[in-house]
Amino acid sequence: MKIAALANLRLEPAEIDQFAQQIGHILAYVEEVRQVDTSGVAPTAAIVVRAAVDRADVIQPCLDIADTLANAPDPDDAREEGGFFKVPRVLA
Repeated sequence: MKIAALANLRLEPAEIDQFAQQIGHILAYVEEVRQVDTSGVAPTAAIVVRAAVDRADVIQPCLDIADTLANAPDPDDAREEGGFFKVPRVLA
């Protein structure tokens, strides 16, 4: 009931009983898992071992603005600081 109040949930009495049963089942399963002997298992922070796939950052020259906007359907190259891609408005 306290969890429901903290989450601003309005529960019917039948729902409170149902959720109490479900939480009881979850806690019973957690206790069952706690009983498993893990003394020979090394602690881990993650169950998936990932290889380093990130590439190193390398500074490279970027494209010229004129080349970048050459194939744009409606380039906005009127600004002094550089051109922009015009896109359809998505918010009213």
